[in-house]
Amino acid sequence: MIVRPVQHNDLNDLFDIAQESGPGFTSLAPDRDRLVSKIEASIQSFRARESGGGEQRYLFVLEDESSGQIMGTTGIGAGVGQSQPLYHFRHSTVLHHSRELGIRRPIGTLSRCVHYRNCTELCSLYLRPSFRRAQAGKLLSRVRFAFIAQHPGRFPGRAIAQMRGVADVHGQSPFWNWLRERFVDLDFLQVTRLTSEGAFTFVEELMPSLPIYTHLMAPEARSVIGHVHPDTRPALAMLKSEGFRPRGLVDLLDAGPTVECQTDHLRSVREATLTPATIACPRSRKRPESGHPVIVTNTRLDGFRAIVVLADPDRLPSQPLSLTRPQAKALNINEGEPVRTLALDQSLSASLLTTRSNSQERHHAL
Repeated sequence: MIVRPVQHNDLNDLFDIAQESGPGFTSLAPDRDRLVSKIEASIQSFRARESGGGEQRYLFVLEDESSGQIMGTTGIGAGVGQSQPLYHFRHSTVLHHSRELGIRRPIGTLSRCVHYRNCTELCSLYLRPSFRRAQAGKLLSRVRFAFIAQHPGRFPGRAIAQMRGVADVHGQSPFWNWLRERFVDLDFLQVTRLTSEGAFTFVEELMPSLPIYTHLMAPEARSVIGHVHPDTRPALAMLKSEGFRPRGLVDLLDAGPTVECQTDHLRSVREATLTPATIACPRSRKRPESGHPVIVTNTRLDGFRAIVVLADPDRLPSQPLSLTRPQAKALNINEGEPVRTLALDQSLSASLLTTRSNSQERHHAL
């Protein structure tokens, strides 16, 4: 398995992924023209020498070396929220209190807001069902942190992830179905298509601008606020282990939670370390595969590559990482070049840094 930047010849695979992933995966819609634009935007982001303060989009693919097929995708946005707003509902509680009658009643509310204006967004994580194997999902999720650690100046200080909300077997959101009946007469597939195309005028024109009292909502709509799709629960658990926490902001369409963390507080960003690499002589006896799975990346931008090798995380980075020639070729590195390493199993990470407290602290299908 090799992680690399997306290329134009990946278009057909991306289109298949967009179809497989369903309507909740709005960052990759099954529209070839828009996918071509996303690929080109990613290529330009990887080639840019400096961030320039604007938005950049880095889209990676996981390639099966033996077949050349694309197993999945993962992405990072930088400077997100500048060119177009990131709309959310703020889920909060107001207290209705009558001192004269001695009545106190907490009432849940949803208030439309634009909270994030320049942030780092983890997005576009999808592993195709036919390629779900050991370490593949972890690699797709955590390789992004190694890339951020290698290029920290490109990524703003607050990181977010917009999680896919609850939907039924037909891809319909009970939360949106309630909103549709009262505000926007578009079904969930239509409205997710609009947002994936960047068409947000309907939000200002049709979506409620005043707070919604959640106790007036249908029970099936109210019950999913702030909850994730069952397929997204493992991804949410992984992000929480990195330091991400919910802050009461939920998606405008399916009420899935947005989680956030300071970028430099992310556990894997802090644990991804530089290590010199050595390349085993082809005449030497084959080194036995032992140890634990470790992500290894080179230090390039548009030539970025990442693989998984077996190594002892406790010996890194104090000792060089020994690679076979095929591994070095996959990473496109030479003898003595530095690589960045990150243990896939966080419990084995050498530093074992603890997650910071809450005070320090889509697209969907993360």
